[in-house]
Amino acid sequence: MPKASVKRSIDCKKEQLIDLVLDIEKYPEFVPFCVGAKIYEKKEKDNLLLIIADLTIGKGPFKDTYKSDVKYNKKENSIFVTNLDGPLKHLKNIWYFKEENNVTDVSFEVDFELKNEFLNIVMTKSFQFALDKIAEAFQKRAEDLFKKT
Repeated sequence: MPKASVKRSIDCKKEQLIDLVLDIEKYPEFVPFCVGAKIYEKKEKDNLLLIIADLTIGKGPFKDTYKSDVKYNKKENSIFVTNLDGPLKHLKNIWYFKEENNVTDVSFEVDFELKNEFLNIVMTKSFQFALDKIAEAFQKRAEDLFKKT
């Protein structure tokens, strides 16, 4: 199963970054290979924000959509994502946010397995590179949106 993690320090408040990550329907505007996004359900329960959403990932004629269960834990400043349906046999990703002096340390861990064994082998070889590109896209988006003047 491909696994990877990324850590970044971003010059903005953690609430801004959390909102950016939870704004799933905007992902096609800036996340590499994300060509579609749709939120089906969004509700609050105790200290959790619960979201059911689809992401369509691909390039050219190669596209696939997977449904995710997204849980934002307000007390822990974390976002936990698992798959519900689609080409993934298994998906677990976790975002952690920690702010100090208006700089937020973000860590993102992802562990997944595709149903297609051949694609799993291909993804294992290039996944850290792809994750770094995604992290760069989130960081650039945050800097563009929340630039201090």
